[in-house]
Amino acid sequence: MKKLLITGFDPFGGETTNPSWDAVCQLPSKIGGYQLTKLRIPVVFGKAAEAVMHTASEIHPDAILCIGQAGGRSAITPELVGINLRHASIPDNDGNQPQDEPILADGKTAYFSTLPVRKIAEALNGAGISAQVSYSAGAYVCNDVLYTLLAALEGSTTKVGFIHVPYSASQQKAPAMELADIVKGLCVAIENIE
Repeated sequence: MKKLLITGFDPFGGETTNPSWDAVCQLPSKIGGYQLTKLRIPVVFGKAAEAVMHTASEIHPDAILCIGQAGGRSAITPELVGINLRHASIPDNDGNQPQDEPILADGKTAYFSTLPVRKIAEALNGAGISAQVSYSAGAYVCNDVLYTLLAALEGSTTKVGFIHVPYSASQQKAPAMELADIVKGLCVAIENIE
């Protein structure tokens, strides 16, 4: 079987839970042709990507799919691009709050996901789960992870992508999605990452 490293984040911004990790925890250990390795990562600039790269160096995954929470979005949104920018409206979980800083001083402006984001979004909608391609992963830790991984793995055979999910209904914020639907959506996404 192929190997998939899938990650979710710690709670942040005063929340007690994070639907990205809650959903990843509920995924089966095998989906499609992939054996999953699940990793919880910190909401900290730099450290989150380092944690993913460390685990990737140990297991040599065929694909890496990182999941994050995007409050305010009502759909599951595969990200098309990561940009070379750190800009935080709130501090990360270590208190860092960079303002308009590059992730890599000499890095490219942006990298495109190496997963088929349009195919994934279409498959999700076809399964009855609201989805759309996103053209901005923001400039917070989610984008930091996506950009850093794409830069580090450029030219390798390891596919890299990022999917944002809405608040889960249990967080009592709107818009939101039932956690079961987020889990189902991630299963569909993984089945379509080829």
